Amino acid sequence: RLWTADNQGERIHLFAAYNEQDEARFVVDQIKQWTREGRKRQEIAILYRSNAQSPVFEELFIAQNIPYRVYGGLRFFDRAEIKDALSYLRLTVNRSDDASFDRIVNLPTRGIGNRSMALLRECARDNEITLWEAAHMLLDVGELNTRAANAVKGFLSLIEAIACTIIDLPLDEQIEYVINKSGLKDHYGREVGEKGQSRIDNLDELVNAGRSFNFNPEQHGNIGRLEAFLSHAALEAGEGQGENWEDCVQLMTLHSAKGLEFPRVLMVGMEEGLFPHRMAIEAPGRLEEERRLCYVGITRTREQLVMSYAETRRHFGADSYFPPSRFIKEIPAELITELRPRVTIKPTRQSLSDTAVNSIENNIGLEVGQRVTHTAFGEGVVLDCEGSGQHTRVQVKFEDVGSKWLVLAYANLQTLG
Repeated sequence: RLWTADNQGERIHLFAAYNEQDEARFVVDQIKQWTREGRKRQEIAILYRSNAQSPVFEELFIAQNIPYRVYGGLRFFDRAEIKDALSYLRLTVNRSDDASFDRIVNLPTRGIGNRSMALLRECARDNEITLWEAAHMLLDVGELNTRAANAVKGFLSLIEAIACTIIDLPLDEQIEYVINKSGLKDHYGREVGEKGQSRIDNLDELVNAGRSFNFNPEQHGNIGRLEAFLSHAALEAGEGQGENWEDCVQLMTLHSAKGLEFPRVLMVGMEEGLFPHRMAIEAPGRLEEERRLCYVGITRTREQLVMSYAETRRHFGADSYFPPSRFIKEIPAELITELRPRVTIKPTRQSLSDTAVNSIENNIGLEVGQRVTHTAFGEGVVLDCEGSGQHTRVQVKFEDVGSKWLVLAYANLQTLG
């Protein structure tokens, strides 16, 4: 026989945020309210599906002087793949950055071995020059073997080419170009399983961080936007996390939360494509694993559970519209209290072509992010639309068969919810 000595618990609180920044502000308000009631911050856990979701919370916690700790993981700017990308960026603006040069000269692997690196460091030390200058010197005097010489020459050329290409690009495009051109995305994309996908998500989130970076020329002096962003990243790396003795909010992935319990749990990012993860949606066998993970999160709380989702979220450098997670819909309605009812945000003309917007608004009565069902393909989410009249086509991401373009006149799609 199982029983509890506790009284009837509170209902689940559900919050519909406008975007990820609004969601983070809501979380901060919840923390402050909790402490005003005489409770401790360490009694609160912020749970998310992916490590890539932490930066928006970390940044706001630092700005609001809220001590926090990332449980079972590193802060965003301390993660290896983020340090790698930042090192490439730093070297494009400062060839004298020896730490960045040393970190990425053979990442991804390009055939520069330990012996060649030892020669580079020795040359730099003996001649009191930078590693960049030492590389040029060793190439000029032919000290490196043919394979290493070609690899070093290729690396130097790569950095020069990247620097020339990104100089006039917006910050987020500079970051995205470096991640792709350096080979980091392909390098980490070859890692199998959840870890590799997590690294890719983190690199994508770095692009988003660049897009949302608040650059103030008066505050940052005469340095450029990229240099200001790199300074910001350096300030946030390694510092800001609370000490073990401090009363800190706990941030962690749902996987890291297994076996732990907290008086109050906030499960954030409860959207289709994020939780359940988009990779799990496309692989039906993994959907049940996601559902069990959701159950893990729900059962981490002893007193109060809060769930939140964003109407729109910056994803791959653009605003994406995803409906609330199916896991929310699977919870009986009588167990949920909505703190803010959902207000559907329609796509703007910046997020879709004029043709697509007109088609959605005037012709088909569908919205991006709306759930639909198809007789053969099952349930899915509308991603995009193009054309008009009988030629209107919609892109739908189905749970079982992936993404498909369908001619609306023949698709016979039915809306859900």
